[in-house]
Amino acid sequence: MVSGPSASSAVGGPGRTSANASAKASPSARASPAIGASATPGGASKAKTAPVNSNGYHPPKAANPFSSMRSAPLDMSSVERRGQPTACQEPVQKKSRPHDLQEAPTYRATEEEWKDPFLFISKIRPEAEKYGICKVIPPKSWNPPFAIDTERFHFRTRKQELNSVEGTSRTSQSYQDGIAKYHKQYGSAPGGRMPQVDKKPLNLYKLKKAVEQRGGLNQVIKLKKWAEIGRELGYSGKIMSSLSTSLRTSYEKFIDPYEAYLKMAKPGVHQQLELKYGGPLTPSPAPSPMKRSTVHTPMSARDDSPARNATDALQASINGHAKDADRDTPMPDAGPASVAEPSGGFTAINTGGFTAVNAGFTSVNRPLVAAADAKTTTPNNYHTPQPSSKNTPEYRPAGPGPTGLKRQMSYDSTDSTKKDSTDQDEGDAGSRRSKRLKQGTVPTVAGSHMSVFRPSAPRISREETATPEDNCEQCGKGGDDGNFMLICDSCDHGYHGTCLDPPISAKPPNEWNCPRCLVGDGEFGFGEGGLYSLKQFQEKAFDFKQSYFENKMPVDPKLNCHRPVTEQDVEQEFWRLVADSEEDLTVEYGADIHCTTHGSGFPTMEKDPKNPYSTDPWNLNLLPLHPDSLFRHIKSDISGMTVPWVYVGMMFSTFCWHNEDHYAYSANYQHFGATKTWYGIPAEDSEKFENAMREAVPELFETQPDLLFQLVTLMPPEQLKKAGVRVYALDQRAGEFVITFPRAYHAGFNHGFNFNEAVNFAPSDWEPYGLEGVERLQSFRRQPCFSHDELLWTAAEGITSGGLTIQTARWLAPALDRIHKRELSQRNEFIGKHSFIADARISSAQGSEAKHNCPLRGEPSGECPLLFQTDDVDVPEEEYTCSYCKAFSYLSRFVCLKTGKVLCLLHAAEHGCCERPKEERYMGTDHALYFRKSDEVMSNTYKKVADKAHLPEAWEEKYQKLLDEDAIMPLKAMRALLSEGEKIPYELPSLPAVRSFVDSCNHWVEEAANYTVRKQQNRRKSEKAWQTTTRKSVGNAAQVQKEREMRNVSNINRLLVEAEQIGFDCPEIVQLQERAEAIKAFQLNAGRIIKSKGEAHEVDALEELLEEGQSFNIDMPELEDLARRLDQARWYDKAKAKKRVMISLDEVQELINEGKRLDIEPYDDLIRHYEAQLSQGMTWEKKAQELIHAESVHYPQLQALSNQAQENFLPVSAETLAQVDQILHKQREAHRQIVDLNERSKSADYHKRPKYSEVAEIMKKVEELQAKPQGTLDLEKEQKRHEDWMRKGKKLFGKTNAPLHILKSHMEYVLDRNVDCFNIEQDRPRGPAEPSSREQSPDGASRLHSNSWEDPSRGDVFCICRRPEQGMMIECEMCHEWYHGKCLKIARGKVKDEDKYTCPICDWRVKIPRDAARPKLEELVQWRDEIPGLPFQPEEAELLNKIIDNAQDFRNHIAALCNPVLSQRAEAEVQRFFLRKIEGAEVLLAHETNFFRQELHKWCPVAPDPPPVLDQSKSTRKPRPTKLQKLLQQYNVDDPDDLPEEVKGKANSLKRKALNAAEAAAAANSGMSTSPRGTGYPYYSRNSSTQPQTPGLSIGSNSHVHPGHGPDSSSVHGHHRSGSNAHMDAGQHHAYFMKDTTHLVSPQLLIGDHHSAPTFEDRVAQGSTEIEDLLHTEEGKIKALEIFSRTEVGRHRAEEIFGPDIWNHPGAPMVGNRSMPTANDPLGIGMGNEDDNHMFADLMNDDDNEESERHKTAEHSHFENMEVDRHEMESSVDV
Repeated sequence: MVSGPSASSAVGGPGRTSANASAKASPSARASPAIGASATPGGASKAKTAPVNSNGYHPPKAANPFSSMRSAPLDMSSVERRGQPTACQEPVQKKSRPHDLQEAPTYRATEEEWKDPFLFISKIRPEAEKYGICKVIPPKSWNPPFAIDTERFHFRTRKQELNSVEGTSRTSQSYQDGIAKYHKQYGSAPGGRMPQVDKKPLNLYKLKKAVEQRGGLNQVIKLKKWAEIGRELGYSGKIMSSLSTSLRTSYEKFIDPYEAYLKMAKPGVHQQLELKYGGPLTPSPAPSPMKRSTVHTPMSARDDSPARNATDALQASINGHAKDADRDTPMPDAGPASVAEPSGGFTAINTGGFTAVNAGFTSVNRPLVAAADAKTTTPNNYHTPQPSSKNTPEYRPAGPGPTGLKRQMSYDSTDSTKKDSTDQDEGDAGSRRSKRLKQGTVPTVAGSHMSVFRPSAPRISREETATPEDNCEQCGKGGDDGNFMLICDSCDHGYHGTCLDPPISAKPPNEWNCPRCLVGDGEFGFGEGGLYSLKQFQEKAFDFKQSYFENKMPVDPKLNCHRPVTEQDVEQEFWRLVADSEEDLTVEYGADIHCTTHGSGFPTMEKDPKNPYSTDPWNLNLLPLHPDSLFRHIKSDISGMTVPWVYVGMMFSTFCWHNEDHYAYSANYQHFGATKTWYGIPAEDSEKFENAMREAVPELFETQPDLLFQLVTLMPPEQLKKAGVRVYALDQRAGEFVITFPRAYHAGFNHGFNFNEAVNFAPSDWEPYGLEGVERLQSFRRQPCFSHDELLWTAAEGITSGGLTIQTARWLAPALDRIHKRELSQRNEFIGKHSFIADARISSAQGSEAKHNCPLRGEPSGECPLLFQTDDVDVPEEEYTCSYCKAFSYLSRFVCLKTGKVLCLLHAAEHGCCERPKEERYMGTDHALYFRKSDEVMSNTYKKVADKAHLPEAWEEKYQKLLDEDAIMPLKAMRALLSEGEKIPYELPSLPAVRSFVDSCNHWVEEAANYTVRKQQNRRKSEKAWQTTTRKSVGNAAQVQKEREMRNVSNINRLLVEAEQIGFDCPEIVQLQERAEAIKAFQLNAGRIIKSKGEAHEVDALEELLEEGQSFNIDMPELEDLARRLDQARWYDKAKAKKRVMISLDEVQELINEGKRLDIEPYDDLIRHYEAQLSQGMTWEKKAQELIHAESVHYPQLQALSNQAQENFLPVSAETLAQVDQILHKQREAHRQIVDLNERSKSADYHKRPKYSEVAEIMKKVEELQAKPQGTLDLEKEQKRHEDWMRKGKKLFGKTNAPLHILKSHMEYVLDRNVDCFNIEQDRPRGPAEPSSREQSPDGASRLHSNSWEDPSRGDVFCICRRPEQGMMIECEMCHEWYHGKCLKIARGKVKDEDKYTCPICDWRVKIPRDAARPKLEELVQWRDEIPGLPFQPEEAELLNKIIDNAQDFRNHIAALCNPVLSQRAEAEVQRFFLRKIEGAEVLLAHETNFFRQELHKWCPVAPDPPPVLDQSKSTRKPRPTKLQKLLQQYNVDDPDDLPEEVKGKANSLKRKALNAAEAAAAANSGMSTSPRGTGYPYYSRNSSTQPQTPGLSIGSNSHVHPGHGPDSSSVHGHHRSGSNAHMDAGQHHAYFMKDTTHLVSPQLLIGDHHSAPTFEDRVAQGSTEIEDLLHTEEGKIKALEIFSRTEVGRHRAEEIFGPDIWNHPGAPMVGNRSMPTANDPLGIGMGNEDDNHMFADLMNDDDNEESERHKTAEHSHFENMEVDRHEMESSVDV
């Protein structure tokens, strides 16, 4: 059994009647819900009833399949379950247990231990296996869900009579049943009455055993032991006087005759059983009482087991049944049998899909003849065995059929039509385990596709159907030869009266039983129970437990009620019932329920792949296939062994003593429910246990030597303990595992309703037990579950494990060695017998010299009759199952070619397989010998495995050899040994030591490499590299100290000593020794150079020596001294090389600092030279900065400064020099461009003159310079003249106040409009047209495309704009022309459908809305004629030409229509058409317009007066209110003075801005735009009044006029040039002129009515208030003096104000000798030429002070604000 309880397959129990059982049953016990069982008296068993099966079920038709059965689900909260409040609490320690049993150990696994079940079990095995069983409690976090669908789950139970499972009780019952039948048959007990003592039936079996224990009848009589025996039998002393006589009389009258009969009849019965079993009863009894099913549980293909999960196979045949070819077939030599094989309690649930999982059973000694010959029986209650027709227990099959293994199906369905002996053989080989899952017979999970439960055929009494054709059990002949047949009333077997011993000549009048029934065959099994769902069985179990203990528990005086039932109460009551032979109690047990058909309680990958427990290693579906489990080498699934079984128990349901098949481990998990008590016996006491069982019930073992395989016998632990057997106990509760160990017997029972699941597994230590278990099965002639040899060879070939591992080879090698030797021995023994017989026959026939050539000996096949073949091909297991011992002959099999029977080599030719004699069978006549593996293959495979297993030892031998050979270990060899050992996936004992040794050596070599590997980089680089590889942050003192210690020269000597101490050899040791000698030589050379301080040394020599020292990678004092000497030599070379090279100030300073750092003496010539250079460079730097940041830059001075630095190699700042050169470069480049533009503007060829855009761009860049280059004023004048031409154009188009750039964009608009209106090709006169569609007008690019005249999709054009319809359209009631509402400025909401509209063409009084004025064509021509006189090419020239040409072409086209002499009324529509086009154009054709208007008025008058003559066309736009007007309107006042005080300031500002804009416009109109041209050198000061006005610059659209600030500024107006770059940030220059403009600021131009602003000196002389305030403060006074000191006039003015001694005032700027220019030093820096005097006469010394800078910034912001205000004003002016 797999850890969980199960029972044997036989049914019934001797001597029990249904009436008796019913009387003892619990009154509240429930019958199976699936079965309508009804009890009838035992005496009515002969009555004919409707056909029923052994379960009392009436099947008029097939029942519903399990897949269609639905029951109420099980309420999981109503059962004990781990992690729930209903869980049973685990007691700390059980106080007491019946029989004083010791507790088996309990282990609680940690989370880490729980990860690998095999590792955990291996840890607990040394202790736990001493108890045979143990309990494992998982971690609290481990709680898998219950995965079974409780609505669909249905199962069938087995009935267990508790007092029948105990061996002594069953023996007693069987003996008394036999003796009763004997005396009834032979008349010794008239009426069937047996002896009674004290009005109680006398237990004759106990009497017999008591007499035997005292030496037999004669001894008891002689010693007068009857009274003693009476007391032993339980009789009181009151009757002792007559007790001895009664006991003696009973013994002599009943027991003695029966014992005499047994001595006579037993040999014949045993011979009959041996004949039926095919062998002697000892040591191998019968096979299992069950026949093996013709329909098997699922099996994967042997070569390709699908996924190792049984549920994988479920889908293969869900939609179909197994084929007949997949079923067992009869052997060729099997003849028809007179008696059919027994039929099960029910047949396969679906024919061919799978077999019944736990079928019930009928009588084992009453086979069915056929379905048609069946005889009826009485239905039985659910808790009683089925009575026979003669009131004997129901048995099946007929005769002691082969006893199966516990892993066989609960009951395999039997086809009653198969009657050949092959079925019998297969039945003999059948076992309770579902063997290998057959291909094509895939089951379905219960509740999915299960077919109808098909009950077995009803049984019919043999008496009513016996015919002469029935065969005699003795002779095998029928009854047609004149001999009458006697039918046994117990087993229904037939016998000839003459075949009996003694013979019977006439049929007895009373009941007759055959000798086999009188002697007894010892067969016993559990009967079939009911069909339940989990909820139904739970209710039954609950009712049973409640009613059983209802009145048995004592009353608790405190609670005033019955005391609750404890686990101890249940356990004591269980063993009492087992031992009580008088009290009958029947319970039901759902055991051995296949997971392949009913489903597992654990989640599986097939059903719930996302559930983590479906892949948990403790999942019992996965445990047998764990990587460390040997069962993974089994190619197919074995239900109950590698596929779990489930068990559903109730109180007192039990599993009897047994150990696991193949002595395997087992794991049992309780999903939920009541406690399950286990009893275990360690493997060491297994023989003691078996001997104790044999001694206790020798009668059972006499005919059933394999009784312990049948799981039907219990013996109380107390009795076992008396026999010296150690018995341990434990209680399993929900969520707990029970582990059983190999060979350990175990049994147990349930305390109530529970659900368990169990499976086998096999760690590597199981293999010896497995081989012993297979040999034990062979000795009892029981078929194993799998071939042990096949498992080993599969593991050796690595088929199922992906290759042979060392772990596998370690356990596999000795196992292969054992079976290899066994196989060779058996082969040699068979070959020897075969050769001996064959050689003897040939020599006798052909002479003594003749010899038999046998292929078994490798000789050429001659006349040897034995067919020999080596074929490594998988065959069905029945083809290599020994027909005698049932063992799997995997490696060699002996096959009879006539009968097809297979024998193993152990029984080959020894046991009859056909009619040929033994010698011919050995000769091989009609026989064949098949080897699966040849001797060579077996030897090679074993060698491969043994070599693999020997790898660790081989490595250890190599290591030991190295230790023995060399005192000093070669590092190379040790490294190779370590590498080899690390590649061996196995724990090597010496590997850590080798690794430690090699690591020490490697560490030594790594440290030595710091000194042996020569470094090429210099010392600093090597130090830096060393530090960066070991340090993560700067300043780690500890790490730095560690690095210094590593570079200590003493480390080399230390390493050499350590190498000698470690005791290894490597090339690095020699290299380190050589390096130590080289270091000594270096120290000597370096010391000589360091001591010679006065001598000069070459840099190359020093570098070479220093590099040699640094390559040692150690710290030596000589390295630092030598490095300093080398740095000094390099400094001298560098200083000399840079002496006549221009270098920067930083380089000079760095060179001086480096010299000081290198301890170069201060009086050194090079140091003194560079210090002087540094002083001169700093002076130059100061002067350069003064010029760069001066308010006004004098470019000649700046040029002289640049030349001076380059000619004298002054060390100056590269940035300062670059700024100077950049300023000069910009000035020169701007001057060049100005000159070029001026020259090109005077070109006679107009087309060679520059474009205006080019000039404007250049002028914007010039404005960014600090001073204007020469020729700028001329260019500005020309620019102004060109812009005046543009302004004239703006005025023509009514855009006077618009910016200049608006002109070109407006002209583009005019041209685009005129192209449509003046079109004379596509737009011709036509009659009124309707718009073709009313779709929404297109936008954007689509509209532009649709307006093109070349667009073929363009339809009719309308309106004065002559464009297609768009938006809202309005039709003129006069001319019926359609107009755009947008062109006429008519809002959509103001137009009504009933309104009538007259267009401006028909009625001249209707004004046409115009956004701009329309110039006359003649004015445009005049404007164009001015272009040749312009200095630049205007951008608008091309547009202007197109506009004029387009208009002129149109005028020419309509000239003929403008002749008043030729004008006629008929031309009115044409004239209206062209007038419409003219009105829509943006150029005024005055003559044509007036002519057409007059003519239309004449022909079609609408207005009462004729139209006036039109000389101009102005804009009709209303001026928008200004900000001031909006402000007045907001406060509802007319005068700004009436505004609130808080907004008056804003109103005055707006008023002032409006005045400025008006004055600017007036000035532009009057031509006040020029100013006198400045003369003199182009030297200008920023933000000063000396800056000249741009010539010809107009104060109009490009500027604003603002009132001056101060009392004298009423006529002074500030001007700032407009444009896109007018407000560029200070210092921002165009890249065309300069690269860096950080220090430059754009000039601010001030202009105003031809006068310059007063200078600072003038303002002081005028007594300006702000100047006076400035002079009253000390800071202001110093600042004023600084300004005065810049010019000679200022200095004189300062002396007049403050006195002549003012220049000696503290803080006053120095004048005179203080850094003033001299004749030979115009810059005041100590050098210069006399020719440069005139270049620096007016050089400024300082920048503006901080106050002037703030004033300048504020003033600049003021002008920016003016410009912003101007743009706002322009936006408010109506253009």
